[in-house]
Amino acid sequence: MEEPQHRIRAAHSESTITVYQAYSPDIGLPAVRDGRFPSAWKRDRMTWIKPSFLWMMYRCGWATKPGQETVLAVEIARDGFEWALRNACLSSYVRGLHPDLGTWQRELKRSPARVQWDPERDLRLQPLPYRALQLGLSGEAVRRYADEWLVSVRDVTPLAREIHALVTSGDLDTASGLLPKETPYPTQGELLTHLHG
Repeated sequence: MEEPQHRIRAAHSESTITVYQAYSPDIGLPAVRDGRFPSAWKRDRMTWIKPSFLWMMYRCGWATKPGQETVLAVEIARDGFEWALRNACLSSYVRGLHPDLGTWQRELKRSPARVQWDPERDLRLQPLPYRALQLGLSGEAVRRYADEWLVSVRDVTPLAREIHALVTSGDLDTASGLLPKETPYPTQGELLTHLHG
């Protein structure tokens, strides 16, 4: 069956969804130790969460890019994630989806969350023909993310490095077997009708 162009694929349970972020060790390690973001973590700026492990690997260069050496698996409440989707705006203007540019700009300014669809990645970090979700949180959404939705924070940097080493050595089958199990996220039809770019 062909993969839909826009679908959230994620590791999730009945009540939680796992998203990924990458930080410098001075943010990432205290977050893992304490199970919450440290005071150095900026609540006044947009934070992007990614349900796709491989898209996170593409973004952080397998935990090698400066300031992104610590990869976190952040488990959050599904009802919080879905609140963000319901209150999100697409990060770019789409003719035909938005009534006009001005309407989209006003919606973007008002929205505490924004959705961006980027090409999903394979193990070699090459683009696939379908998209992965990035969800940008700001204002109220950042506060809710840090203070209400957060369930757990795990350091998956060792996993990223192990998978990368296997990919580099050409052992894609073993590397693939270590990937987090991401399956289609349920009940998204009604949540995403206004968020397809």
